[in-house]
Amino acid sequence: MIGVYQARCLAGLFLFLFLVACNNEGPMPASVEFSADQVRLTITRTATSPFLSRHDLLLTLAGPGGCSLNVDLFPNTGYASRRNLYQAGAGVLYVVGQFDARVIDVPHCTVTLAEFRTLDRFVTFLGSFDENEQKVWTYFPASQRSELPFEKR
Repeated sequence: MIGVYQARCLAGLFLFLFLVACNNEGPMPASVEFSADQVRLTITRTATSPFLSRHDLLLTLAGPGGCSLNVDLFPNTGYASRRNLYQAGAGVLYVVGQFDARVIDVPHCTVTLAEFRTLDRFVTFLGSFDENEQKVWTYFPASQRSELPFEKR
């Protein structure tokens, strides 16, 4: 039989291991600002599973003239959080993920869901929202990390 003290120590050890294994991160925002255009984009990643790499993603646009929008992006259901950012013309940005694409029209302060086949192919890669080596959600400008293709799964 196990003594009461040993049982409590064992229970404490299991609790400690459980908490260490949990994905207990809170909302993690990553932002990029284009001061010349008075545009700030933030994608906030929030864990939805204590054990798996699953996250809700919220895109926040702050633009000129008081423009402010929040849009839910397709959730990360398993290692698919990365979003690439592209300049698609004057005042138009694309936020492209593994399973969704958003068109941001800055002058009109709109964000719309788009089909991949409708996106212009002649765009400029600006950077990506992704995890760094320490698993911290961040923005990587194109000068820091080149464009990564999305994996076919």
